[in-house]
Amino acid sequence: MKFINPKTDYAFKKIFGSAESKDILISFLNALIYDGNSTIEDLEIINPNLPPKVEGLKDTYLDVKAQLKNGTMVIIEMQVLNVQSFGKRVLFNAAKTYAFQLQKGEGYRMLKPVIALTLTDFEMFPGRHQFTSRFVYREVSDGYVYTENDIELIFVELPKFTKEIEELETITDKWIYFIKSARSLDEVPTNMDNIPELHRAFEIANQANLTREEIEDLERREMFIYDQQGAVALGRQEGRQEGRQEGREAGKKEEQHAIAKKLLNLLDDEAIAATTGLSLEAVRELREKESENL
Repeated sequence: MKFINPKTDYAFKKIFGSAESKDILISFLNALIYDGNSTIEDLEIINPNLPPKVEGLKDTYLDVKAQLKNGTMVIIEMQVLNVQSFGKRVLFNAAKTYAFQLQKGEGYRMLKPVIALTLTDFEMFPGRHQFTSRFVYREVSDGYVYTENDIELIFVELPKFTKEIEELETITDKWIYFIKSARSLDEVPTNMDNIPELHRAFEIANQANLTREEIEDLERREMFIYDQQGAVALGRQEGRQEGRQEGREAGKKEEQHAIAKKLLNLLDDEAIAATTGLSLEAVRELREKESENL
């Protein structure tokens, strides 16, 4: 038995965001947001894409989006690559989801809370031991929670979760282990198979239930991710070496260009811009310059 990698965008959406995933998503969110308590009784899985309502505002593409029975919006993203300004993107998506709930003429009282659940395959907060972090608005001096605290950011850093199969105790442990390790398993662990929603998630993730075209597409996506990870790591290393020769600002610019050069044969211009922090125009100019030098 072989399972698809839940950390890829296609697999994550297939497992948690399809029409047949409602009970799976409820169990998953109860585990990661509400410590395994059955707080969420019902939800609606909705279109995760947020087209801009304001001219010039960026499109938003999420992995899964759901509205709970009490109106709370939950947006979920599985992020494999540690791209530049990713933390700002999480905040932007949450704020955009919150603001764009209102239709013309509706008052602010109609706004419902937004929870942004982000799982990362890298350390989002180096030096912090906990693998789960929750952020809300608080008063700086004494930590008093803001009255209308309607936006909550929750991060789950997969590399910091180090429990083995036999150490899994809670349903939260088991869901995180599923996300992190399903790809490496050849059978459903006994201590996870007794949870109906997890059993169903493994069924959806079973490659035997996919077409050859779906499997080949998934393999291409995984290889693309591995190539990106390697290219970004190499580019940052070389960029840092070149950057030491210049001042702080100049060094940062050189690092960005060094990374971008390494990615020219792997990514399109938009992806390179998102990864390096360069403008799209700067990436296009770099590509043209490199083409002229060939």
